[in-house]
Amino acid sequence: MKHILTKLTEHQTLSSEEAKSVILNISKEKYNASQISALLTVFMMRTITVEELDGFREALQELCISIDMSAFNAIDIVGTGGDGKDTFNISTLSAIVLAGAGEKVVKHGNYSASSVSGSSNVMERMGYTFTNDEATLQKQVDKAGICFLHAPLFHPAMKHVGPMRRELGLRTFFNILGPLINPAQPQNQVAGVYNQEVARLYSYIFQQSTKNYTIVHSIDGYDEISLTSEFRAISNVQDNLFSPEELGFKRFRQDELHGGKSQDEAAAIFKAILEGKGTEAQNSAIIANAGFGLKCIHPEWSYDECFEKAKSSLLGGKALKVLQLIVD
Repeated sequence: MKHILTKLTEHQTLSSEEAKSVILNISKEKYNASQISALLTVFMMRTITVEELDGFREALQELCISIDMSAFNAIDIVGTGGDGKDTFNISTLSAIVLAGAGEKVVKHGNYSASSVSGSSNVMERMGYTFTNDEATLQKQVDKAGICFLHAPLFHPAMKHVGPMRRELGLRTFFNILGPLINPAQPQNQVAGVYNQEVARLYSYIFQQSTKNYTIVHSIDGYDEISLTSEFRAISNVQDNLFSPEELGFKRFRQDELHGGKSQDEAAAIFKAILEGKGTEAQNSAIIANAGFGLKCIHPEWSYDECFEKAKSSLLGGKALKVLQLIVD
């Protein structure tokens, strides 16, 4: 690690193979906590390169407990987190709405490292039981249209990094890696990123795959479609800048998307939205994100059709029924 840290502090970058070896050595507990913290700090001070990201990603995919979901044309909808906006759990709710709209969803998520409540925090409070048993997860997707992959159960090699991330409470390069290392590697993905540089990195990584993908980024800094500003959507076939208004939505204030000051508040907001008690801003953000998920799977559908199907799932109670099926 001394060689790696010396290289990084001299403003050099790592090759893909060097980056891969760093993660493999972390998994073998070859580095102490101070060395890992120093590594994380370097990447908080500069942008990760494509080669570094690809090496980190390759190592984590190699180390993870993979599961087979190839029987389903599944999608994941997930953000990097770390945008500092403290929104309610938009991507997790959007995933449930997608399942309510008839799609198969394999949602990857984790406890929060830099915000009030991550997807795992809220799903746990809803009564969902985490598991890495493939048969159980396949049954959930078949029955309810969705399962949830709690990252620590599939990436045991990273068990020593999680506490450090929580202690730091800041965005690290593991935020960028999270959406890229779903253990099921679903065929479709909507990935939210917190800035346009990460959007560029993701675009390069996804272009090397056979995925149907859409990368979204709100220009005012959200790692999802917030409807508080214009947003960019990069897919296999196009790169567009949208305004909320041109897609039929109102523009909302940032404070209308706040996710509460505690995990209990976040869970209460989550539950209320699924029960049809969400505000216009909350409902619209979910419908927009889920709508882009539907567009990713079904590029031949119009945006209006996608948003209508998402709206029917959320406001027609279908999404709530999905949650009830997986927590009973």
